[in-house]
Amino acid sequence: MIVYLHGFNSSPQSHKAQLMQRYMAERGLAAEFACPALPPEADEAVRIIRQVVKGKAGVSYIGSSLGGFYATHLVEREGGRAVLINPAIDPHVGLRAYLGPQKNLYTGTPYELREQHLEQWRRIYEPRITPDRYLLLVETGDEVLDYRRAVERYAGAEQVVVQGGDHSLRSFPEQLPRILKFAGC
Repeated sequence: MIVYLHGFNSSPQSHKAQLMQRYMAERGLAAEFACPALPPEADEAVRIIRQVVKGKAGVSYIGSSLGGFYATHLVEREGGRAVLINPAIDPHVGLRAYLGPQKNLYTGTPYELREQHLEQWRRIYEPRITPDRYLLLVETGDEVLDYRRAVERYAGAEQVVVQGGDHSLRSFPEQLPRILKFAGC
């Protein structure tokens, strides 16, 4: 099973999530794909993800940005593998600048980003990782997150560093075969 975890203020309607869903369906793997809508609260997001994978064997995650942070937490706590796309390293630090009114980019749902959100992310930060469980995909032109921090944090993991691009990972379509291979599909 592959579980796609979207980023901050994103949704299952994101371009990468939709592209991954179509790609798997075209290969007869639609039943092996899930992409839950993740709320802003980390505790609730992790609960939802755990519910989606409950009783499933061979789970692989694809985590984009904040979804990569969640994927890292789940892989380190419960096993599996993860493909990380321009992952957030420490949202409890990096998203502090966004405290205040927010709106989901796809649903338009407003909410207030508060200290409690940062505290929940801080609590689930994994200080150590198991490198062989990860495939890191980053682009050097990421305007949101410094790709070098991800390269450093996931040292020892399989890494694809693409020159240029941006936070959306423009090279994502070309990475799809590698993603499925890493996930064991």
